[in-house]
Amino acid sequence: MEKEQYLNDLKDIKEMMSRSSRFISLSGGSGISVGLIALAGAWAAWQSVYQNLELTAYGKTLMSDGNLTRLLGIAAATLLLSLAFGIYFTTRETKKRNQKIWDHQTRRLLVNLAIPLLAGGILCLLLLFDGLVGLMPGLTLIFYGLALVNASKYTLTELRSLGVLEIALGLAAIHFVSVGLLFWAIGFGALQIVYGIVVPLKYKP
Repeated sequence: MEKEQYLNDLKDIKEMMSRSSRFISLSGGSGISVGLIALAGAWAAWQSVYQNLELTAYGKTLMSDGNLTRLLGIAAATLLLSLAFGIYFTTRETKKRNQKIWDHQTRRLLVNLAIPLLAGGILCLLLLFDGLVGLMPGLTLIFYGLALVNASKYTLTELRSLGVLEIALGLAAIHFVSVGLLFWAIGFGALQIVYGIVVPLKYKP
């Protein structure tokens, strides 16, 4: 009897530890808003920069300082808006469920997300300044997918599946470099929106 109670207590503790990080992945509004922002960013990048470039995967692409500045500005705006909306909707969801958003499990989740994202971000900047613009959509998808797979062990298993799809799209974007931005829009935009709609419904209490 005592052993059974002990196992039940351990199960309860494990469930409590995973709740906040689980809710981070369950915020439907966060996934949908990030996806819409990504689609807007992809459209802006195409209109202002990409449609006038002759892209190659492993060769340098001539790009003016103005286009480089515009591309970095769009990327920064997309990232900051995504973070802002993600934090807002995640915080709102957590408060609605009367749960604590910041704990040891959440820190582990964010650290495992951050390591591949930071490494990928630095690599992409180095390659971008070297003129390898054609690799950007694919590499950002791949490193984002690796980050999701790396963090999935601390949250929902569906995050791992999303990460694998992002990696596959990234590889396709590098192979079909002329439509790499389209794959980027599908990965960061459409897939995020689908995830934000489907997964919260699946785990709806």
